[in-house]
Amino acid sequence: MSRKLFVGGLAWATNDESLKKAFDEFGVIEEANVVCERDSGRSRGFGFVTFETAESAKAAQEAMHGQEIDGRQLRVDFANSKPREN
Repeated sequence: MSRKLFVGGLAWATNDESLKKAFDEFGVIEEANVVCERDSGRSRGFGFVTFETAESAKAAQEAMHGQEIDGRQLRVDFANSKPREN
């Protein structure tokens, strides 16, 4: 089972720190990042949270899917690891 979660539906105001804070109660977070556009630096509306254990990630996915952060309802799924195509 993956330790990395995809978090979609993020508000433009959500940043790395607020994303981490929202998921903190479920376990030790190794990384939380909001994906931003390269040119403008504006959020693309999704991000990733990586937990220390798969159990913590599962608990967070079950609890946070459908919840609201900054007025937006979240979509939380396990991240798929796909190789990049060149």
